[in-house]
Amino acid sequence: MIADLHRRAREKQGWPPGLVPVRGLMSVPHLLVDDDGRVVILDTGLPGDGARIRRKIARLGAGPRDVRAILLTHGHLDHAGSLAELKAWSGAPVYAHALEQVHIDGVFPYRGLARVCGVMEWIGRTILGYRPVKIDVPIADGDVLPFWGGLRVVHLPGHTLGHCGFHSAKHDLLFTGDLWARILMRTQASPAIFTSAPSLVWPSMKKARAIGARWIVPGHYDLPGAARLTHKFAELCEMIDRKRPII
Repeated sequence: MIADLHRRAREKQGWPPGLVPVRGLMSVPHLLVDDDGRVVILDTGLPGDGARIRRKIARLGAGPRDVRAILLTHGHLDHAGSLAELKAWSGAPVYAHALEQVHIDGVFPYRGLARVCGVMEWIGRTILGYRPVKIDVPIADGDVLPFWGGLRVVHLPGHTLGHCGFHSAKHDLLFTGDLWARILMRTQASPAIFTSAPSLVWPSMKKARAIGARWIVPGHYDLPGAARLTHKFAELCEMIDRKRPII
């Protein structure tokens, strides 16, 4: 059953095997499924998205005991909102950069335009009944995690200080989190109101591009094919290099 789902997903989207997107309310969490059926959850979406993720895992023929780990690109509410639910459900350890704990806890001291993000997150946590959890395994740039054939942690600060991507050499793919997004047919880097350290975004963008991965998968997108997302990422980098407006 799992192999058949993988085959159909590849035929439909051209993505590497075992990459299963879950359409969340705002972001797109992903499931990384190994040949043995073990699952890694990459980001958890908003509170409420946990049920979508659990249903998708069930459709893969897997259950809570098959979840090996929960990885976070960063601790914003739309990526860590269902973290407590999924950790309690699966018992899986949480992997994230140590600097993201303050975001998970909801105590990061936002400054400048990013205070808008702080207010939005406070409202979201209050309305949606968010619960923080502790990071079980702190990660850092260059760490290689034993999931999905090996995932190398790529520290890409800017959106948040501990923001990380994950590079799979086996699948020639880089998850870029919120380094950039493709929303409502608009390609853009992290907007200022959601960015903790704007001066670090462009160096992180160039660092991500220098990896040269065939597939580039962000945390927000509304296009069906990873190949098209990769094209838009290259286009975005070109606009940054030429100092053109991001459109």
